[in-house]
Amino acid sequence: MASVPGSDPDHSTAASGRSPLDVSRLPGSDPDLHDLQPRVWVLFGKGTGGNGQMQSLAEVLGWPYEIKQLRHNALNLVPNILLGASKLTLDEKQSSPLLPPWPDLVIAASRRSSPVAQWIRRQSGGRTRLVHLLHAQAPLGRFDLVITMPQFCLPERDNILHVTGVLNRIDPAAMSEAAAAWAPRLAQLPRPWTAILAGGNSSAYLLDPGTAARLGRDASRMARERGGSLLVTTSPRTPPDAADALIAAVDAPSFAYKWKKDDAANNPYKGFLALADDFIVTIDSASLLVEASATGRPAAVFEWPRRGGANAASRRRPWWWHSAVALGLFKPPRDFDAYFSEMRRRGLAHRFGEQPPSQRRPLDDLERSVERVRALFDEERRHRQ
Repeated sequence: MASVPGSDPDHSTAASGRSPLDVSRLPGSDPDLHDLQPRVWVLFGKGTGGNGQMQSLAEVLGWPYEIKQLRHNALNLVPNILLGASKLTLDEKQSSPLLPPWPDLVIAASRRSSPVAQWIRRQSGGRTRLVHLLHAQAPLGRFDLVITMPQFCLPERDNILHVTGVLNRIDPAAMSEAAAAWAPRLAQLPRPWTAILAGGNSSAYLLDPGTAARLGRDASRMARERGGSLLVTTSPRTPPDAADALIAAVDAPSFAYKWKKDDAANNPYKGFLALADDFIVTIDSASLLVEASATGRPAAVFEWPRRGGANAASRRRPWWWHSAVALGLFKPPRDFDAYFSEMRRRGLAHRFGEQPPSQRRPLDDLERSVERVRALFDEERRHRQ
């Protein structure tokens, strides 16, 4: 299986100069016929959450893949429906080179990479398959497969796979390594250990200092009542003043880390995932919730009012509204209520202050996604036979 270290976005696992794929001889995962597997490009953007999902999908596919880091200029603000298949939005000096041989599959995510993915397909003469994660804010019919979640409110289409949670997965070996590194540093804290995984500002939520301080106070009260401790970590999206307010409000036994750029050696996030007895996750982050719930331990969601007040859910909009979304004319507000409701229904999350569910139905989203991606090439192989 190809492996690309997350700290090296330009690392390539595919040798240069391969001949184009003959899909009529596609061998699946046969390692002896590795060179006949689809060549994959993964278009990294600026969002670590989306990047993690794309890389997880590429890893589990098991095909040779190459990460292409994209950096964008001001033209990325132009609507995608006007840009079409274009690389006009790229800052080519800062981005990875996009040169032939063209890939058989492009995995991309969100709005900014959509025109570039379509441009790559055009350069390949239409041969490249496009798999897009989250949303594209472009006509959905231009993609072979769109993998999306409830909060993005995309319509039902044959080429859209609706999954419950994000596709992020943390390698078990990395979890074991983090557990071994962090267990001695936390050993003096009384158990149970509750990890607070703090997100931050998003299009739907604003994490201000007052909300962050309330999280710290409420979690501390719970920890004291249980005779346990808090393991607190912020994230890249946590505003500095909110991070300070959260940490200052914690008055139970604790270990707290304020996120810093280029500080992976001291970041306890994976250690917390491996060692905590349960979790408190802020409502704004789908990635944090899925990664916490994937441990099999209880994950509570800390909620507060979204921007603009009531949730602008879009599940009961008229047909023309869904058609406009499918054409990429606008991006609907994220419906986190739909996402959280599905996680609760599966027993994978509960509201902070409530009892954890007694039964769990683990996510199979990554496996379903891999199956659908492989089916794209199985179908093409059948057509050529």
